[in-house]
Amino acid sequence: MRPVLFEVSNVSLVRGGRRVLYGFSAQFPEGASCVSGPSGSGKSTLLRLLNRLADPDSGQVLYRGEDVRKHDPRRLRREVCLVPQIPTLVEGSVADNLRFAASFGTAAEHPDPSKLLPLAGLDPEYAERDAARLSVGEQQRVMLVRALAVEPSVLLLDEPTSALDGEARDTVELALAGLREKSGLSLVVVTHDPVQAERLADKVIRMKP
Repeated sequence: MRPVLFEVSNVSLVRGGRRVLYGFSAQFPEGASCVSGPSGSGKSTLLRLLNRLADPDSGQVLYRGEDVRKHDPRRLRREVCLVPQIPTLVEGSVADNLRFAASFGTAAEHPDPSKLLPLAGLDPEYAERDAARLSVGEQQRVMLVRALAVEPSVLLLDEPTSALDGEARDTVELALAGLREKSGLSLVVVTHDPVQAERLADKVIRMKP
């Protein structure tokens, strides 16, 4: 039995006058969990609750047995790092983005792109490319690498392969499996694809609208 990483208990949240979550409860063990379900079921909102980018209106979210509201938000977000579905890279090169991310973490101020970029199936020469000129799929992979530059314990991944073709998707999935094996990194992955959820996760949580 794997230790519980997150426990969400009877959580409700209304946003913009719309009920996003109502009385939702789930446990996420260490390792890899997937949250699967259709658009509008609250998957992305749930991820944001796990590292306090949002707080519930009622209910409780525990991280390793402690209420997330007792954690310093900045420190929590370094340890539990969210990779959003829509890339939000800073101006400059890919290497600039890695340095930007590392400045918020406990990692080296000058992360090594030659080690980080291949983790997402990108050649080290991407380090000097202008981030704004990359394809959406390439930007999505750089977002993953940028999160790894912080050296988190947990990655929260919101549709991490939605803009990728089949080959690139397989590369990222293999990279995620490798990270789990080598570093003990835990993952919580949001996906609309139930088949991908089964491939990636030890536990699958299915949400309904």
